[in-house]
Amino acid sequence: MKISLKEVSHIAHLARLHLTDEEMEKFSHQLSNILSYMEKLNELDTSNIEPTSHVIPIKNVFREDKVSPCLSTQDALRNAPDRVDNFFRVPRIIE
Repeated sequence: MKISLKEVSHIAHLARLHLTDEEMEKFSHQLSNILSYMEKLNELDTSNIEPTSHVIPIKNVFREDKVSPCLSTQDALRNAPDRVDNFFRVPRIIE
């Protein structure tokens, strides 16, 4: 399938892209090649193939939740560049 320069121009407009004439020619050729390849893939008989989202089976591996001791407030604040009492002091970002 051949993509015309007019179609490339329309796609560029929708994508808010400003393309030179050289880029439009290049993209016309590249998009035409992509669509030709898709047409070739459509020729394959996939009637006996189940739809899948992944080629190989995937499962999540979760670790067991274990309670562990956390840092003390003093340890957490030990390397803080600036602090007030038991809190980190950070620059104000909201006026």
